Amino acid sequence: MDDNKTFVWPVRVYYEDTDAGGIVYYANYLKFLERARTEWLRSLGIEQDTWLAHRIGFVVRQVQMDLISPARFNDELAVTVVVERLGKASVVFTQSVHNQQGVLLCQAQIKAACVNLGQAGSGVRAVAMPAEIFEVLKGAS
Repeated sequence: MDDNKTFVWPVRVYYEDTDAGGIVYYANYLKFLERARTEWLRSLGIEQDTWLAHRIGFVVRQVQMDLISPARFNDELAVTVVVERLGKASVVFTQSVHNQQGVLLCQAQIKAACVNLGQAGSGVRAVAMPAEIFEVLKGAS
């Protein structure tokens, strides 16, 4: 992937992100990755709340995550987002978390599916992305 296709979002590790030893609790990496994807979408002009009003959303369907080295309280992190593969109803991201020294701490592959959230009480089902979203993501990948 081209470096100009890599989105980077800064994250600071807060006390609440850590365990008793001051190390980031493993599940909080998922939060960091999610925030970066949300900010990436926002940077592309895709506001999730607008689409949620139309009952369209994205749900994480699959996660592969490798925790390589620990992040610690008060670290400044860089969380990246790169589109690895774009399908009509899903997108696969490669994401990483580095500390301010550039050390790779976490690498992940996330598959998100586009869904129709249906009416209250009805099921959620996978659907093709609206053309407006697909075209923007295609241009960003």
